[in-house]
Amino acid sequence: MIVVPVYDMILASDANIYFNTSQVRRNAGDKGLVAGERVVLIVARDSESFKDLSSEGFYPVGISGEIREINNQGYVVIHTGYRVNVENIEIGADKSISLSMTRRSDIEDMSRSVEKEKLEGMLAEMRKFASGFDWADSAEYWLRQIDSLERAACVMSPWMDIPNEERYAILAEDSRLKRAELIEEALYGFMEVGRITNEAMTSQQEEHQKMYREQAIKRQMEHLQKELDEMHPENVTDIQKFEQKIAESGMNETARKEAEKVLNRLKQEGSQSAESGMLYDYLDFVTGLSWKKEEASHIDLGKAREVLDEDHFGLDKVKDRIIQQIAVMNLKNEQSGSILLFVGAPGTGKTSIGRSIARALGREYVRVSLGGVHDESDIRGHRRTYIGAMPGRVMDGIHKSGVSNPVMVLDEVDKLSASYNGSPASALLEVLDPEQNNTFTDHYMNVPYDLSDVMFICTANTTDTIPEPLLNRMEVIQFSGYTPVEKLSIAREHLVPKSMDAMGIDPEIMEVTDEALKKIISDYTMEAGVRGLRKRIDTLCRVLAVKVATDPERKLKVTPEVVDEEIDARPIQHSRILPEPKAGVVTGLAWTPVGGEILYIETMLTKGRGETIITGQLGDVMKESARIAVSLVKTIFPDKAELFAENDLHIHVPEGAVPKDGPSAGIALTTALSSLVTGHVVDPHIAMTGEVALRGTVTLIGGLPEKLMAAERAGITKVFIPDDNEYDLKDVADEVKDKIEIRTVSKVEDVLRATGILA
Repeated sequence: MIVVPVYDMILASDANIYFNTSQVRRNAGDKGLVAGERVVLIVARDSESFKDLSSEGFYPVGISGEIREINNQGYVVIHTGYRVNVENIEIGADKSISLSMTRRSDIEDMSRSVEKEKLEGMLAEMRKFASGFDWADSAEYWLRQIDSLERAACVMSPWMDIPNEERYAILAEDSRLKRAELIEEALYGFMEVGRITNEAMTSQQEEHQKMYREQAIKRQMEHLQKELDEMHPENVTDIQKFEQKIAESGMNETARKEAEKVLNRLKQEGSQSAESGMLYDYLDFVTGLSWKKEEASHIDLGKAREVLDEDHFGLDKVKDRIIQQIAVMNLKNEQSGSILLFVGAPGTGKTSIGRSIARALGREYVRVSLGGVHDESDIRGHRRTYIGAMPGRVMDGIHKSGVSNPVMVLDEVDKLSASYNGSPASALLEVLDPEQNNTFTDHYMNVPYDLSDVMFICTANTTDTIPEPLLNRMEVIQFSGYTPVEKLSIAREHLVPKSMDAMGIDPEIMEVTDEALKKIISDYTMEAGVRGLRKRIDTLCRVLAVKVATDPERKLKVTPEVVDEEIDARPIQHSRILPEPKAGVVTGLAWTPVGGEILYIETMLTKGRGETIITGQLGDVMKESARIAVSLVKTIFPDKAELFAENDLHIHVPEGAVPKDGPSAGIALTTALSSLVTGHVVDPHIAMTGEVALRGTVTLIGGLPEKLMAAERAGITKVFIPDDNEYDLKDVADEVKDKIEIRTVSKVEDVLRATGILA
């Protein structure tokens, strides 16, 4: 058996194929060529394989045959038989080829009548095609010998300019009907190329011929473009780049169809079209997204904790919750767990800890600011029908990250607002719902994208302005304010080194004492976080940088005196205990966006007709608390009723320029009024917080850690809080609890007795 490699040829059964004698003899060995010798034709993948004869360079389907004639003019006629599966090809040192093979059966799905009809139609087209050329007479001789579609393919094969892959596809096709269709397509395509070249009969073609013409032109263009690309890789067109990106992107089926649809529009419109820019931007965006699902990796909890501790001091409760989330992700091998909402005052590390979480997980970090967003399109994107349409902030963040599983911080969700353009908070419901966000559809993209692998972290200063449905999607984690001791450690370990490095100051020539840092913390900052502290330290380092630049050899030591001298700012006057106690004045506690603060409830009776005057820019909630306090005092001290009837009552909270509101001043208002009508002076070292009901109970309040820190800073020694807030004491720093006596109360009478107003 002789093995003959072939290339650039359509092989078919029951056909005579002419070979160069030397080509066949080369693989016949020393025995020479004999008529009737069995032959196997194997197909080379490319021209290099055909020349070099490597075992991997041949397709797995070939065709058997036998030598029918050895021509004296240097040709060998091989008559082909059935197709074979080629296995175990071995190339000898003398370039001889040996192999094993099995017969490959055809699928008989084409009737004789259909085959005859196709052959007659093809021969008619071939005669029509040949009639336009000078060699029409000689062509007729060959056409008379064609009695099958496969013979037609073999006869025309030497002149057909189609890729070797398409030639092999005809041989490898098992279905006789499909193989016939492929042969038709190849032959008709070849003839259309010939017609284009000869510019004949173009105006008289039938509708089906137009299709073949288009296919032929495209094939020619692709072939020429491929050659140009190989010669000049830098000149690859945008269309080709997008085709390659779409093929390699791993998009879901819906996204792929949409991208291909837009790409076809871009092809049709051309680069000069008004819409081409919009179409290009869309394709650039969707192909730039990471569509492939990232593999879950195991995370070392110990190293993750080290990263969190390295970047942030304190916040143990927050870090524990994050480690729990990472542990669950390790066990389930996927993104899981609640959406975390970090709530706290500015500067407490809510946003920056998101970056630390990303570093601990080994993921990309993305921050999306939602402050002031009032248009639903900022979340869901704009529809592409609008001029200047763009994707929403969520998908834009995914695009910038370059991965499908970043850690995404949605900053300031409490500052979203609604308008006639829709509610952004409502749009976030789908983004943050693990049951829905695996098919999140941005209006700009108009195809679903899987957000289930994204770790979402939200931040807010307060939960009061977050809609209830959105708040229910998230797990609230409170960020308490830092104590002075914690601020000192943060400043010493983090803020001062970073500031000196930013200003170019060598740590060897400047020392910042702890006393100086305490001075800045106590006299130049008024916050629960450390943002203001960082600004003051930066200011100090900038001022001292001038001295360092003037005298590089000079060593500096920053003391409290240097702080007062170099920081060009008036020391902050925190609220302090009243030096002269007075009846009708009580110390209360308040929560502010920058931490806790003490405030004074001042009351006074003046001659009048029983009116109540409330000043100090109190909100509706505090005004209601004042009215409840008046009613309670009248009930507790019925013998003082005539005081209220004959006098006007004036209730004032100092700093009238600052609006105040909240449900926690009720007990302080009641105690102040009780002190006023009884004349008993309440010790200003005693503070209290809690709302009251008409039945005389003291009810739950919020912001307890911040309020107690403010009390400790102001020198308060005793604080009354509601019984229901006893659980919250675990979030209060030990150094605060050690310095203040904290008493829980359930009724107004408990406070009045503890302060000496009631016996």
